[in-house]
Amino acid sequence: MLGLVGLGLRSRNAVVGTEQVRAAAKKGRVVLALVADDASAHSLAKLHPLLSARRVRVVQGLTAQQLGTVSGRNQTAAIGVLDRALANGILGVMDSGA
Repeated sequence: MLGLVGLGLRSRNAVVGTEQVRAAAKKGRVVLALVADDASAHSLAKLHPLLSARRVRVVQGLTAQQLGTVSGRNQTAAIGVLDRALANGILGVMDSGA
């Protein structure tokens, strides 16, 4: 799954970080959000209400370090997927348990 996220980042079909995810969500561009379980309470408070209001599916169960590794950072609280086909692929991999 993280490999697909990495491909999405390289193809600019995903954004990294709380503020970029929020900005893209406000524009209605985020299809799927991956949010770290260990993100700060402040980051979560900024993300969850907006993502919920925009009816964006949120995937949890990853750490900030895992999300950071795939995005080339030490840690990141969130990654927003902008492409519907990529989001469906990520969800398909998650559902299959691979």
